[in-house]
Amino acid sequence: MTQQKGFKIIGISAITSNNNGEASAAIGALWGQFISENLLEKIPNALNSDIVCIYTDYESDYTGKYTCILGLKVSSLDTVPSGLIGREFPGGDFESFQAKGGLPEALIETWKSIWAQDKTLSRSYTYDYEVYDDRSRLGEESEVDIFIAKK
Repeated sequence: MTQQKGFKIIGISAITSNNNGEASAAIGALWGQFISENLLEKIPNALNSDIVCIYTDYESDYTGKYTCILGLKVSSLDTVPSGLIGREFPGGDFESFQAKGGLPEALIETWKSIWAQDKTLSRSYTYDYEVYDDRSRLGEESEVDIFIAKK
């Protein structure tokens, strides 16, 4: 378990669920929008170029609806461009996992493993997130860090 600091993020969001492939379509569309609108260059006060994917506003647990936010950590929420959202997330205790391999397959397999451990992880369902840094762009050798909020 690791203690994570809180952070601010600016990005785009969608409400989805893990039922009937809904999340794959919604999150895939968010990534498409993020890339096609070149949001990496348009988000002000970015701390770095690591893309963060946050899962929050859980209706219940991983079987219910939730909000997915794709964006960058920022130093300030004073300027949130039109069409984007800004949110602040508190620090806390997280369990970290790592998806390794080709994306998105490695991510899907890692999340299935996390869901299988749902009862023993004692998840808080406040927010969970993935970090896409330089290691996430290595084809079949990609790595993505996943942080799961704990109670």
